[in-house]
Amino acid sequence: MRATYSCDPAQTRGRLVAEEESAHRTCFQRDRDRIIHSSAFRRLKHKTQVFVEHEGDYFRTRLTHSIEVAQVARTMAGALGLNGELTEAIALAHDLGHTPFGHTGEDALNALMQPYGGFDHNAQAVKIVTSLERHYAEFDGLNLTWETLEGLAKHNGPVTGDLPHALSDYQARHDLELHTHASAEAQVAALSDDIAYNNHDLHDGLRAGLFSEDDICALPIVGAAFAEVDKLYPNIDPTRRSHEALRRVFGVMVSDVIATSRTILAENNVETADDVRHLGRPVVKFSNELWSDLKVIREFLFTRMYRAPTVVIMREKVTKVVEDLFPLFMTQTEMLPAEWRVDVEQARTRTELARIVADYISGMTDRFALQEHERLLG
Repeated sequence: MRATYSCDPAQTRGRLVAEEESAHRTCFQRDRDRIIHSSAFRRLKHKTQVFVEHEGDYFRTRLTHSIEVAQVARTMAGALGLNGELTEAIALAHDLGHTPFGHTGEDALNALMQPYGGFDHNAQAVKIVTSLERHYAEFDGLNLTWETLEGLAKHNGPVTGDLPHALSDYQARHDLELHTHASAEAQVAALSDDIAYNNHDLHDGLRAGLFSEDDICALPIVGAAFAEVDKLYPNIDPTRRSHEALRRVFGVMVSDVIATSRTILAENNVETADDVRHLGRPVVKFSNELWSDLKVIREFLFTRMYRAPTVVIMREKVTKVVEDLFPLFMTQTEMLPAEWRVDVEQARTRTELARIVADYISGMTDRFALQEHERLLG
């Protein structure tokens, strides 16, 4: 049963460009479908989380991660009585703005863009779905509903202070009320992201040999999950053992968020979606106890995975790729594809040119960035 504080598609604040409603799908279903059919969503197939795209077929990509996030989000939205289609749309789109080479690529591009306002992947996701996707006859972008755009812009909380340029440009045309919290659906999508990557980074790190099962059994939550599996299945083979244990870790995190969020919603007498936005604190959260445990897990992953020697070596290589491509396109715009040179011709300042180049590079997949670097620079 849908909760009163869920977002009702019949009460949507609408789209920037008015459209006739579908006879068969709600507005949030249409948002989700447009995201799935977008070019940016397809490119996530060859963008990576931690490992570079060619390093292995079994490691997560941005696409598989986004699908996993959406699955977790649908589960939690259903348990909390929220709108599943809106939650899924935000979950599927949350990583659209990521550069090639994961956070390494974003760090490199942000450093290069500092003289021109910096680069932020959350703001870039909004720019993609409001401007850079150019397939529809009547508008640029996907013309998503206010609720979906709000969720993309502030699923991690209110956005205050100096806005990233990609977000401020759209905010000037369509007020997303960035000073408030997002809907409960968007908050579920954000926590689902945390749950998914904490779980699958443990799995990918094991597969890559960056740490062992004995190493992670010393971690909170994880050790108890392995102990439970060992008790139930004492002779299980190692691959099944780790899978069974990590799926239990997944379940612990999901159950904790659902129970904690139900308590917060009840204690604060939250009755409407606007109550959620104006409460002044998130309504979807981990418990304090589990959050403390997750900080231990994150510290372990940071040291043993994100800063592992083999990962650091690859980080240096792919940083060089971005650092080489950016000045090349800035000084030799004829190297850009023809459809991008149309925008370049309209750029009036060096800052506008830099943002076009950043849009182009950030949209590259790992594979294409490496190929273009080899083709253009040898």
